[in-house]
Amino acid sequence: MIPAARLREAEAHLRRRDKKLARLIEQYGPCTLGRKRRDPFHVLCSSIIGQQLSIKAADTIQLRVATAVLAGSRFMPAHFIDAEFELLRACGLSNAKSRWLIAIAQAVHSGAFSFARLRRMDDETAIETLDALPGIGRWTAEMFLMFALDRIDIFSLGDVGLRRSVDRLYSRKLSDTAKSKYAALDEDATLAITARWAPYRSVASWYLWRMVDGDSATWN
Repeated sequence: MIPAARLREAEAHLRRRDKKLARLIEQYGPCTLGRKRRDPFHVLCSSIIGQQLSIKAADTIQLRVATAVLAGSRFMPAHFIDAEFELLRACGLSNAKSRWLIAIAQAVHSGAFSFARLRRMDDETAIETLDALPGIGRWTAEMFLMFALDRIDIFSLGDVGLRRSVDRLYSRKLSDTAKSKYAALDEDATLAITARWAPYRSVASWYLWRMVDGDSATWN
């Protein structure tokens, strides 16, 4: 969990460094990032199950899987290491997702992958380590660092909502007849903007998600 005092420190820093973010902080109030303690293995499983699905569909399939493997409210490696492939498929999982869940459970159970070691890594090394797991891409790894490991200085270039918010706040406005009202900034321009938010880019991201989604945000 992220201490409330650290979040208030982050908000003060962002207010000083960026007037546009200062207005978002005023509009949406105190950041609640890191309020919940999340089990890392459960978060990984949930992220795999929910890939390319609506929230409703992901919740439905996750409940089926939890029921099938007798997991209750939290997945653990023991629920998957001996799970029958067809049992997972019958819950609505794809072939790939079924294989990934079993493979990650086996890696954690055997010690080949360790959340304790992951916690000691710097951000980029941790992202690369997660990205090497089956079914885990860079975006999922970045979200995992933010919401399961409480890393406070992550910005995901691959997140559509974040990029849309940055474009809206910082790019030039196009004509009213254009399909999009704002020009899309390239990666270098986006990184130049987000660099001023360090070392609290996760907190800045929380506010950018609020701008896109109103009262709800990705993974929180």
